[in-house]
Amino acid sequence: MPETTALLTDRYELTMVDAALRDGTASRRCTFEVFARRLAGGRRFGVVAGTGRLLSALRAFRFGDDDLRFLRDNRIVSDETVRYLAGYRFSGTITGYREGELYFPGSPILTVTGTFADAVLLETLTLSILNHDSAIATAAARMSIAAGDRPLAEMGSRRAAEHSAVAVARAAYIAGFGATSNLEAGRTWGVPTMGTAAHAWTLLHDSEADAFRGQLAALGAGTTLLVDTHDVRDGVTTAVRLAGHELGGVRIDSGDLPTMAAEVRALLDGLGATETKITVTSDLDEYAIAALAASPVDAYGVGTSVATGSGTPTAGMVYKLVARQGTDGAWVAVAKDSPHKTSRGGRKAAFRARDAGVATAETIVVADGFGALPTSAVSGERALQVTLVDGGEPDREQEGPPGVARARAHHAQARAELPARALALSRSDPALPTVYVDA
Repeated sequence: MPETTALLTDRYELTMVDAALRDGTASRRCTFEVFARRLAGGRRFGVVAGTGRLLSALRAFRFGDDDLRFLRDNRIVSDETVRYLAGYRFSGTITGYREGELYFPGSPILTVTGTFADAVLLETLTLSILNHDSAIATAAARMSIAAGDRPLAEMGSRRAAEHSAVAVARAAYIAGFGATSNLEAGRTWGVPTMGTAAHAWTLLHDSEADAFRGQLAALGAGTTLLVDTHDVRDGVTTAVRLAGHELGGVRIDSGDLPTMAAEVRALLDGLGATETKITVTSDLDEYAIAALAASPVDAYGVGTSVATGSGTPTAGMVYKLVARQGTDGAWVAVAKDSPHKTSRGGRKAAFRARDAGVATAETIVVADGFGALPTSAVSGERALQVTLVDGGEPDREQEGPPGVARARAHHAQARAELPARALALSRSDPALPTVYVDA
């Protein structure tokens, strides 16, 4: 995380604050909400991810001397606003869905309440993190569903920007992947790491056998050998000859994977290496993984597809003002009502309706008149929102490796509630309807 995150934002966030300080509305109390009008890519559910990263970024959302000098020198805001930003600290409240939770159209994923100046400054940072990480987590969840009990490893660092690659590994782990190749994700977020050798290792040596000997000497017989640099059958035969029946695994990174996996399994069994596992990589996505369900594959490594959201690189979330105080101090529900981009004003409480433990609907209670919102589950429904920031102080339990572990566990529980139709990979309507109820 950089020393400050304050300029990871759009210019108009600051110019709005500048104008609000001039006309006296900067201190008006407001509630903003993060939600998605629809599920991107025809997905049947979305996965909330990035919350812990956002809270860490919020701690660093401070305008330092260099930031203020840039704003002043480039005349982006007035001197009065520069002085205001020098002392800026978010002091409001943020509630939202737990990281790893599922969301649907209209779900109040995040609710930010504070002064206008307090809350509007967080829009771009919030959407940058949640839109990216939630898109990755949603794609990863679909791959996890397709893989079933077979382990998944994230290997997409070379297909993403360097810092995005760490976020990818984190989001994929929350949504069901078991490990990553990215070491920074291991250090910062506690994601288990894995990796052995690439084709370059084999090509470095005078023979494939020499390369295998070197890897076995360094990592032991339990390692996984990459067997398709040259002829796969020769590679498997050489691997078993050198490692014996204790060989941990072989990896296939090319070819017609269903056919290749069957041939390699038969060859391994014929050589007596019946316990040696087969890992496949090579441009996998959720559909390719599903197509391998009947093949003798033991594990998958996924790169480009998970790092890019499997064709849906953003979750399409928005950050909208839904309530504000009027000049008389009374709360007023507000909403955008332009065609095709309407939103529902008012503060909201969200619950997951269930029948015999199976989710049936997303129930959103709306306080258009700003009466009291329910704070606990109604009619046996599961409450979805928790306090993430109280009085400007982020909940540390949501951050760091412990927060990632909690998010991963919560995701597994939330996904277990889904009806069977939600697990299909084809494009469709959301698996759960969103039902609005007036408070």
